[in-house]
Amino acid sequence: MMEEQDRQQQEIKPEESGGQAEYTPTTQSDFLRETIKKKPINKKKLLRRTLITVAMAVVFGLVACFTFLVLEPVISNRLYPEEEAEEVRFPEETATEEMKPEDMLVEEETDAEASAPAELEGEQIEELLSQVQFGLGDYQLLYEEMAELARSAERSVVTVTSVVSDVDWFNDIYENEASASGIIVANNSKSILILVSAEVLDGADSIIVTFCDQTRVNAELVQQDAATRLAILSVPLVDVGEETLDIIQIANLGSSNNSELLATPVMALGSPMGTSGSVCYGMVTSVGAVVDLADSAYKTITTDIYGSGNATGVLINMDGMVIGIIDTTNAGGDKGGLLTAYGISELKRTIEKMSNDKERAYLGIHGADVPWEIREELEIPEGAYIREVEMDSPAMAAGIQSGDVVTRIDDTPILTYNGLLDILYNAEPEDTLAFTLMRQGQEMDADVTLGAR
Repeated sequence: MMEEQDRQQQEIKPEESGGQAEYTPTTQSDFLRETIKKKPINKKKLLRRTLITVAMAVVFGLVACFTFLVLEPVISNRLYPEEEAEEVRFPEETATEEMKPEDMLVEEETDAEASAPAELEGEQIEELLSQVQFGLGDYQLLYEEMAELARSAERSVVTVTSVVSDVDWFNDIYENEASASGIIVANNSKSILILVSAEVLDGADSIIVTFCDQTRVNAELVQQDAATRLAILSVPLVDVGEETLDIIQIANLGSSNNSELLATPVMALGSPMGTSGSVCYGMVTSVGAVVDLADSAYKTITTDIYGSGNATGVLINMDGMVIGIIDTTNAGGDKGGLLTAYGISELKRTIEKMSNDKERAYLGIHGADVPWEIREELEIPEGAYIREVEMDSPAMAAGIQSGDVVTRIDDTPILTYNGLLDILYNAEPEDTLAFTLMRQGQEMDADVTLGAR
């Protein structure tokens, strides 16, 4: 007992331990041992959330792209309004009035004729001619004026170079270049439009236009005509410097239907000798020959200028106006290298169509006018005579045959082949026209659905 009391007294005496009694709990090791386990992963739930996130990201991306594509042009047009390209139009030519034979008859002598001096005799003519002096200086002055005219007209002439890339046997890349001369035909407020032979553009990887001041700019093909093998190129105005725009000029397109064109002097500019920048002088020797092409009636101009077989460029008259586009494909073997050209009057409508990037309607016929002698002899009505129908053409599909005479299209009477071409020019592919034909004295109808060139 005594020992137990002493032990209790020792436990309750704080002064012996420094002031307070110290409590030491009993350690239980089994209670402090813990094992932390990771939460199990739900793979299906994780996969579902991942797929949902990816799908939402794709949808968000598509919506953003669609919104950008739709709104970006609208915003750009409002912030930076862009002018639409103007439609290219050439003024219609007015027919030149020719003096009729009856107008040449003089019924009554006028006062002016009565007071006219008597005709000069031979000696008097020789005396007057002897007073006229024409030396080398006058001859040189004449050619200087023609050279000045050529330099002025060359401001509308360009050189078109096509670049074709290829690989040789050693896998080395090389480039082939071909060039032709063209002319500036229009400015539609967005681009400069250039007319050039399409032969040089076949297979081109890039097209470069060199202006008269040697500025080189990339160009794009707008459209080409399968019949004439001519093409329109486009050069954006923003790519042409202000200095170049101040120098170059749009070609002044004249008329090739003038009855007085024969035996007049002309100049060939561009590449008449196969070299860019060459110039030739000569004279018109024949006009009026028609090139046999489908749905067209292009007249040609022949000169006495000997040029290259690869000649390109233009013919201009002494007023600096373009009257023809040089073409050697339809010259014929009997021309002996003489330069020939398409008359500009017949080309203007084709240039308009190509410049405005409008497709030409295709019928597929070769025609001509019916001469009045044959009309009277065979009692054939006025109209467009069909000489040939092309294979697999809309005309053949509609049953039109060679020898037919087209007298009416829809409600419009057809008196000449050019009248038929006028209607065809104003039509569009997929249009359906009602043709009235005369075949061996019988009137027939044919509905033609036009195609595209």
